[in-house]
Amino acid sequence: MLKRLLNSKKRPWLDEGDKGSGWNSLKQIPPFLKLIWETHRGMTAANVALRFIKSLMPLLILFIGKEIIDEIIQLIAIGEQADFTRLWIFIGLELLATLFNELLSRGISLLDALLGDLFANTSSIRLMEHAATLDLEQFEQSDFYDKLEKARRQTLQRTVLMTQVLSVLQDSVSLISLAAGLIFFNPWLILLLIISVIPSFLGESHFNSRSYSLVQGYTPERRELDYLRHTAASDETAKEVKLFGLSEFLSKRFKKLSDEYYEANKSLSVKRASVGMALSIISTAGYYSAYVLIIFKTVAGDISLGELTFLSGSFARMRGLMEGILSRLASIAQGAMYLEDFYRFFEIEPSIKTEQNSIPFPKQIKAGFRFENVGFKYPNTDIWALRNISFELKPGEKIALVGENGSGKTTLVKLLSRLYDPSEGIIYLDNLPLNQYDLQSLRDSIGVIFQDFVKFQFTAGMNIATGKIDERDNQGKIERAAELSLASDVVERLPAGYEQMIGRRFSKGVDLSGGQWQKIALGRAYMRDSQIVILDEPTAALDARAEHEVFERFASLSEGKMAVIISHRFSTVRMADRIIVLKHGKLIEEGNHAELIQSKGLYADLFALQAKGYQ
Repeated sequence: MLKRLLNSKKRPWLDEGDKGSGWNSLKQIPPFLKLIWETHRGMTAANVALRFIKSLMPLLILFIGKEIIDEIIQLIAIGEQADFTRLWIFIGLELLATLFNELLSRGISLLDALLGDLFANTSSIRLMEHAATLDLEQFEQSDFYDKLEKARRQTLQRTVLMTQVLSVLQDSVSLISLAAGLIFFNPWLILLLIISVIPSFLGESHFNSRSYSLVQGYTPERRELDYLRHTAASDETAKEVKLFGLSEFLSKRFKKLSDEYYEANKSLSVKRASVGMALSIISTAGYYSAYVLIIFKTVAGDISLGELTFLSGSFARMRGLMEGILSRLASIAQGAMYLEDFYRFFEIEPSIKTEQNSIPFPKQIKAGFRFENVGFKYPNTDIWALRNISFELKPGEKIALVGENGSGKTTLVKLLSRLYDPSEGIIYLDNLPLNQYDLQSLRDSIGVIFQDFVKFQFTAGMNIATGKIDERDNQGKIERAAELSLASDVVERLPAGYEQMIGRRFSKGVDLSGGQWQKIALGRAYMRDSQIVILDEPTAALDARAEHEVFERFASLSEGKMAVIISHRFSTVRMADRIIVLKHGKLIEEGNHAELIQSKGLYADLFALQAKGYQ
């Protein structure tokens, strides 16, 4: 696909770079410098000060070198009566200047490294904090993941951009100081210098823009490559990959995608190298024209050998500085284009957020929840996950949601906890729309354990504490939650107890069975002192005895609280005060176990099928 695009006449993803969008992106540099300043003001100020001093060192060292050469010529002319004192002073000054210049380089490198690490850490934290504010719905869209992936890559790569920007500022001061000396002797050298540098700069700028467009156009495929690489070699997928013989399929798919990008990149790289070689010939010719001019002036006696050394050294240094500055500017322009990806991610705003004049979640729920003709459909689809849902959840009431896979049970509890907002209809809490309550206080008041709970690669104690992370240092509460969820039996068998790392990602980690993980996850629900408890298939991986014990404890501990249970096991469902039956996103039955059995509807059919399986 990418190769076809590269050979296409239109090449839409390359045209964007050809329009000069890279230079427009330089407007991102001032806010970027502000971010660096805010990362650590003292370190940034010290870095700039050292760079300014270092920027004047090339002129000083070249001037001292000129004086040394001229002094040597004079000493040769004087002969045996020559006084070497002045020469030794200049040599000593050159030595001190060189050592001081080296110290400045070391100091700048140290500050760059420290400031770069701080900036990368600060940027990563900003990214994580902003991602936490976004909607669950946004995380379920592929284009959002493209933006997230682009932004995530910038948190580390932009430290190089920081060094480049500061280096350009430093080299610009050096260039100005050297240019002043060069103009004093011969202004025409500046014109030759510009002619020798500009062509290669324009070529680099052009190909940097095209390279950026190539990378941007390849983002979805790069995410797929990362996924294939992880899937082919991961403890999460190793069993299926081996048993189903997927290794060859995955590696061939990876090779196909990676080869397509390689061919596209190779074509661009060959063109870049060919054009760059031609432009470098022009640059070299300009440089040697200036060098020949200096030599002729020296032979004619217009300038001294020391001045020859100074001018040739200044010209060579300025040429290197200009090439470096222009090359860095092209790289900065390219980096700034990627930097736009970083800022663009922060422009994404959640649609689900705390409204102005919101009220705190009630300390004691009085009227309960009420769904009125609630409907919801996921983005980019016309299929309703839920439609025309109306029911109530009273204080202290336990309800169970029953239905076949895909009937909308989990979606309903996500609406209840406001991970989604309804596409139509209204959810009320104590006769006020749910979106009028402070979002964080709402979620703090709900304890949810989903069927696809996260297996955090933390210690056992921290895994349980994630249910209420502010209480992570409350060991007594963690152990109490573990006892209630039966996780204490699991923890007791671990070599380091609550301090044992679980999961295989990190050193000395111990993996758990599905049932053991589920007990750990259930412990999170007991960590929260919430008015509403939602359990989505909470015992799917537990054996019958453990399941019975879990629900006996749950029934007593949820006394006086609102509870929502999703389960396919009717032995669990029967404990609910009321059962809601969903089918294709619609509420089709409602009542207690006895009433629904008597009505002989879908619930009765599902119950009979499950009972038959135990006979």
